[in-house]
Amino acid sequence: MFHALADSTRRDIIGRVLREEQSVSELARRYEMSFAAVQKHVAVLERAALVHKQRRGREQIVHGNADTLRKAARLLDRYEQLWRHRAQAISDILSEDSGKSEKRTDK
Repeated sequence: MFHALADSTRRDIIGRVLREEQSVSELARRYEMSFAAVQKHVAVLERAALVHKQRRGREQIVHGNADTLRKAARLLDRYEQLWRHRAQAISDILSEDSGKSEKRTDK
């Protein structure tokens, strides 16, 4: 999922299809790349469950999957809390060590 989100074109595609479903053809007209390249971007997003396609006649309609994005956000929130806690623990240890050093130099 994060590999899929790492590319700015794919992030832009997700933003567009979350606001409004679009065909692959409509998406391809918005980018300075080939239709096949846009199809590949959509395929990466689909494998990551960030979008899904639905055939409507001759068109492939792309829909965004907000649930997967919410899962990613929750995961990132948990990692942020973990690292903030670890950073605070390191800060506390350094402050404690600094206080001990000051007591030793006072003697």
